[in-house]
Amino acid sequence: MLKTLHIKDYALIEQVNIEFGGGLNIITGETGAGKTILIDAMSLLLGERASTEVVRKGSDKSVVEGVFEVTNNKKVQSLLKQNEIDFLPELIIRREISLKGSNRCFINDTPVQLSLIKELGDLLVDLHGQHEHQSLLRTETHIEYLDNCGDTEDLLRTYRWLYKTLNKLQNELKELKEKEASLKEKKDLFEFQIKEIDTVSPEENEEERLNEQLTVLENSEKLQQLTSEVYHGLYESEGSVYDSLVKMKNSINELSRIDKSFNETNKEYESAIAIINEIANNIRSYSSKIEFDPEKLEEIRERLGAISLLKKKYGGSIKSVLAHRRRIGEEYEIAENYAGKISELESKINTVRENCGSTAEKLSTERKETAKKVEKDIVELLKQVGIPNSKFEVKISNTPDENSDGFILVKGKPFKFNSSGYDDIQFFLSTNLGEDVKPLVKVASGGEISRVMLTLKSILAKRDKLPLLIFDEIDTGVSGHVAQKVGQTLKSLASHHQVIAITHLPQISGLADHHYAVEKIETDKRAVSRIKKLNNEERINEVAKLMSGENITEASIKGAKELMGFK
Repeated sequence: MLKTLHIKDYALIEQVNIEFGGGLNIITGETGAGKTILIDAMSLLLGERASTEVVRKGSDKSVVEGVFEVTNNKKVQSLLKQNEIDFLPELIIRREISLKGSNRCFINDTPVQLSLIKELGDLLVDLHGQHEHQSLLRTETHIEYLDNCGDTEDLLRTYRWLYKTLNKLQNELKELKEKEASLKEKKDLFEFQIKEIDTVSPEENEEERLNEQLTVLENSEKLQQLTSEVYHGLYESEGSVYDSLVKMKNSINELSRIDKSFNETNKEYESAIAIINEIANNIRSYSSKIEFDPEKLEEIRERLGAISLLKKKYGGSIKSVLAHRRRIGEEYEIAENYAGKISELESKINTVRENCGSTAEKLSTERKETAKKVEKDIVELLKQVGIPNSKFEVKISNTPDENSDGFILVKGKPFKFNSSGYDDIQFFLSTNLGEDVKPLVKVASGGEISRVMLTLKSILAKRDKLPLLIFDEIDTGVSGHVAQKVGQTLKSLASHHQVIAITHLPQISGLADHHYAVEKIETDKRAVSRIKKLNNEERINEVAKLMSGENITEASIKGAKELMGFK
């Protein structure tokens, strides 16, 4: 439930703070007063993108903040946990749109990406904009509405994964066939390059290792000289470091006998002698292995030359040479076994086509079951909104495909398909007794379309259990007793959900649990939109105004009271 909405410096709104209640919240106001601006601001809390044009003139940024009651909303709790955001009974969503172009989003004062705001908004609110009912005039939207009314989410997820896999494999096959001539032309070149690289067979980091060996071999004489000098100085020469240390050992021992504090020094001295001895032995061992090997030297130089040549030809590094070898190896293998690769891909495609078709068939079966329920529910609900003799049908058809490569197999037969399956779905309607159903897009008036949309929203609301439903002029094209029935439907929805509805009809406004009026005033030669929660007397006057216009009469006051159930 939306508890409060704070808007600052947004379009014509300087600053408003609105406290919403449970049940049916009605917003009224003259055309141009700012009702739609209010809905646009709310849509920001649901993840809609914003332009800097919404920032009120003279301000640096717009701020929209909503506080939602989410105590028992497990889905919200799970989403926040996944994104490491603390879950609190009250959820605060804030959007800031700056003239500098920055768009900052916060959930419980934690900076987040816009995508997370949108994901969260989908769990909290269903917002029906002014023109959304017109989407029913596009038949391609009907399948989405039907799926939303049913329980196809898991099946649809599986199907779409198969759909993407099938498209990927088909693209691979298309590219492979297009590359056939090119691969055959390049086969000899690839064969030569593979042989050239494999003859050398370079390894990663080999060049560094060879250069180290080369440096040693090229400096063997100097290494022999230096190791000899160090060994003699440490161990063999008269007055060597080792001999000098050994000679002084007796003195250190004597010091230890006289003063125990030299015991530790004595141990360290013995360690020093052992270390010098070990160093000398290591150098002698190294020196004994030094040899000048002209053949080995030449072998390393030749290999470094061969590696250098490969590097120049294939990218400048051993890594790039090896990457090139892998790539042309794959290309050569395809060219060598082109027919086999084609056959392998076609086999995979056929398997995925069958799996995709099987899943699409299950989807279709599920949709047919959903369609029966939707047809019954919509007819029942249309009675409640003033269309008592309606017929509503969901027609599901499939189109065979005999001539293209883009098909799926359902029980061995090819059918056209798309990302939603292989069903073509269209809503049909009859609103008059004795008339046959016809495509909804051709027969429904604006008022009827609005009422069909309201019935769909009612069905969806019961299924999704979204805490908040927002309607912006769902009453388009209706009046009189029909408006009263639309209002009663909204009131019924409000018994299980929080509903916020913008309307211009007194029959709907009179049923409000909470009524808000939007007005546009001029202050300091600027237009400003304001919103006010009405008390009972103000509500009566507002409904009366909707009935009779600006000049409120005793009759309109009386009519308003009757409409609202006041004596």
